[in-house]
Amino acid sequence: MINDQKTIEWLLNGDLAIQYQTHRDLLHSPVSQLRKLQARIEREGWGAQFLSKQKEDGHWGQGFYQPKWISTHYTLLDLKNIGLAQDNIYAQKSIRMIFEQTIGQDGGINYSKTLRDSDVCVNGMVVNFAAYFRMMGKILDSLIDYLLATQMRDGGWNCEHVLGATHSSLHTTLSVLEGLLEYKKAGGEHRINEIEEAEIKGIEFILIHKFRTPYLWEE
Repeated sequence: MINDQKTIEWLLNGDLAIQYQTHRDLLHSPVSQLRKLQARIEREGWGAQFLSKQKEDGHWGQGFYQPKWISTHYTLLDLKNIGLAQDNIYAQKSIRMIFEQTIGQDGGINYSKTLRDSDVCVNGMVVNFAAYFRMMGKILDSLIDYLLATQMRDGGWNCEHVLGATHSSLHTTLSVLEGLLEYKKAGGEHRINEIEEAEIKGIEFILIHKFRTPYLWEE
């Protein structure tokens, strides 16, 4: 626990999402208090602002991945990260759209209309926020299959593997590991032993990771 009372007071004067995370992660407040704070995120502060920008069709921005940082995909990740309640119907509506409209031929989520292969990093993030918002089931199991199939020989993952990359990316690996962790926290059991083995390899990759080139390629 942080002993600097001024720091705690500063955090507790911030947005409701920051207050919630301070109580959860630093003060370890009672569950009943946490639930009350979390329930308010969709009505106050950043959470309310995010939700107010959702369109009637369930999207933010101009679609699933456009414009990138204010798209449906990244807004859902932001909502997860600020601690929006896990049973939020507005987040679940958008995730359901992702599941219904963007499954690629390789079993992963593919937002692109021109690229054949799904993006590993994107799929790690989708598993992350979908599991958090309790959108479990066969489609999420398909994404788990995709992520396990794309793990590289050095233990990590890289979005550029389809273009010939042979060294994993730190960012992609972290995105996938975050997704697998959230899947386990949500009670997911599909190929659970393989997930745990993949996590060990991924963590080992991070511990020994070195940047070889700007694009993490190996000759």
